[in-house]
Amino acid sequence: MFPYIAMAKDKHWQPGPYEGVELLVLHKNEQTGGVTVLRRFKAGATIPAHTHPLANEWAYVLSGEWLEEETSYAPGTLFFAPKGVKHGPHVAKGEVVSLTIFDGPLTVI
Repeated sequence: MFPYIAMAKDKHWQPGPYEGVELLVLHKNEQTGGVTVLRRFKAGATIPAHTHPLANEWAYVLSGEWLEEETSYAPGTLFFAPKGVKHGPHVAKGEVVSLTIFDGPLTVI
């Protein structure tokens, strides 16, 4: 048996760091501050270019499509943003859901 199981249906969406973005926290590591979340972007949501100074970010697109400059991230895309490296802006063409892992505290600048 796995030592930790999270059921998304038992969790609640909460506001994310940007308008039009919601987070469903599946797990938080109390020692590192890292989190595993589902992120939901409303259609048309634009996330400005930013960095995560305290965490590496891995994101896997489950549904929808993001645009970042000339690159499209469609379902099945995995991307990695090292801590401190600027990425974005992201534009949600429709509603987008991603599974995202931050290995440290989720801070944004």
